[in-house]
Amino acid sequence: MYFSGRIYSEMKHIVFLLLLFLASSCQFFETEKISTETFYDEELKAIDWKEVDQYPVFIDCDSLSEKQAQKTCFEQTLSLHLYKSISSKHIIATQDINDTVQLEFSISKEGILTVKNMEIDSLIQADLPLLKDWILQTIDSLQPIAPAYKRGIPVSTQFTLPIVIKTQEEL
Repeated sequence: MYFSGRIYSEMKHIVFLLLLFLASSCQFFETEKISTETFYDEELKAIDWKEVDQYPVFIDCDSLSEKQAQKTCFEQTLSLHLYKSISSKHIIATQDINDTVQLEFSISKEGILTVKNMEIDSLIQADLPLLKDWILQTIDSLQPIAPAYKRGIPVSTQFTLPIVIKTQEEL
């Protein structure tokens, strides 16, 4: 009996030491807890807010999924639409023109295209007084079907489009 009592006593010590070891080693298995505010702040710092994941989409660009192809299609669609619209006016200038109009516009997170600013040289303005109206009408007639997206969320974007105004001799 003494032998089994001694084994029982040693077993209690071993179990006690094992529990003590497990209780003290739990700190090695704990993961660092991060507050939601800290996580949110770190995520905001990691996001490049100057780039979008998906550019605004015109109907002709709807099938494109690659970001660079979307950007190219967006720029070309806008430029081509402006070129076709302005060149259809059969403008007659009194002097040779070779200048650039800077068109600043935004596309809201709802997909609405709005002209913010248009820088037109005074010589172009004097020779083509309706140019600004024509550009605004053209922009109003071309609206994207979807805004830009960042991490799956629609976002507002701003762009500057240079429009080259150059006279050509009539054939």
